[in-house]
Amino acid sequence: MERLLAHAAELYSVDVPVLLAGDFNVVPTERDIYPSKSYANNALVQPEPRALFRLLLDQGWVDAIRALHPDEPIYTFWDYLRNRWPRDAGLRLDHLLLSKKAAKRLVEAGIDREVRGMTGASDHAPAWIVLSDETKRVKRHAAAVAPSFS
Repeated sequence: MERLLAHAAELYSVDVPVLLAGDFNVVPTERDIYPSKSYANNALVQPEPRALFRLLLDQGWVDAIRALHPDEPIYTFWDYLRNRWPRDAGLRLDHLLLSKKAAKRLVEAGIDREVRGMTGASDHAPAWIVLSDETKRVKRHAAAVAPSFS
């Protein structure tokens, strides 16, 4: 994460639309994991990785999923153990972080949950975004809170 922070800072400083995407193996907040004590000692939820993820956001990166779905429980990963998929006992490990210029183009973001339920599927569901071709702000979902891009 420390190397990612350094590289992300370099990418952000270029001042072009950039997307950092992937499985970060960090559950940023309690709303990003189903109510559980079973992960209490897992590295995914420890204060240090969460603080490092927060430092990424503090560089100016916008969490695309949370920008458009600020309060919903949204998961991208359901372990195969303990019947977690059918119980919707998931975690949000996969993140789409946008630079300021990319965030101004954000139109939609979501998770294709149904893919996780398919036979032989990965334990992760695809996370996705839609960006406009224009740099102006685009109308978002009525229920979404528009993020600040200052």
